[in-house]
Amino acid sequence: MPIARNKAVSIDYTLTNDAGEVIDSSAGGAPLVYLHGAGNIIVGLEKALEGKQAGDEITVAIEPEDAYGEYSAELVATLSRAMFEGVDELEVGMQFHASGPDGSMQIVTIRDLEGDDVIVDGNHPLAGQRLNFQVKVVDVRDATAEEIAHGHIHGEGGHHH
Repeated sequence: MPIARNKAVSIDYTLTNDAGEVIDSSAGGAPLVYLHGAGNIIVGLEKALEGKQAGDEITVAIEPEDAYGEYSAELVATLSRAMFEGVDELEVGMQFHASGPDGSMQIVTIRDLEGDDVIVDGNHPLAGQRLNFQVKVVDVRDATAEEIAHGHIHGEGGHHH
């Protein structure tokens, strides 16, 4: 059965950056299970998997525009420590929910601490990077009506309510 919209797809994968460093992998764990066509994985990988079947293996490089986007300096801001009221100790790498420029919620990461200034970054940690995937398609099945309605896979390897 070929991978297409509204199929439940199970993949084993390893993600590396251009330096060959492993960023993420399903090795040693369960395959990643996702609903194809529902935006559950980055668009470039979804396009590369379209039409593949169980047993197929691919190696693909996904450019930033089809992954987590280009890095945007506009998403870096300097805030006052006072804005983090109730947080006893701030550390580089901590993440917080914040209102984005358009009013939507986004995650920001503390990038640097300089006195009373807190530099936060709203870019995804992988923004601006080419992502290299080695993927093996483990299984492809029809998604259930409930999975399609919910926009994600349920059960083994998927979302649990």
